[in-house]
Amino acid sequence: MVYICRKEHFNAAHRLFNPQWSEAKNQEIFGICANPNFHGHNFELVVTVKGRPNPDTGMVMDMKKLGDLIKSAIVDKLDHKNLNLDVDFLEGKIPSCETLIVEIWNILEAPIRQLGPGQLHRIQLFETPKNFVEYYGEV
Repeated sequence: MVYICRKEHFNAAHRLFNPQWSEAKNQEIFGICANPNFHGHNFELVVTVKGRPNPDTGMVMDMKKLGDLIKSAIVDKLDHKNLNLDVDFLEGKIPSCETLIVEIWNILEAPIRQLGPGQLHRIQLFETPKNFVEYYGEV
């Protein structure tokens, strides 16, 4: 099995806030991330696809096609957006990295299967150089 990875970047703002809680409880749980005026990150997204290289091409998948898919399905919808206000697939959800990565998986899984024999293996989402999440499609 060969694992290929594509890295993309996007910038976005968000606020971690549960509308069912008081301001005080949101501050207690989310700290500065509950700032009513939002805060931003330079996100790094790494998508890993696994598969066996095609004997005719030597590739698991065409990286250009994978990159185009990630850009159109994810980056174009998130880059320079407010995750709380501007992103339809996050509507009504707390836009934590954990929530975001599951939604990204849900968007990419089927189209990646259609691109070739490879399948989505892992997604990593870096919010900062020190904080990141990984998801393998398990719920």
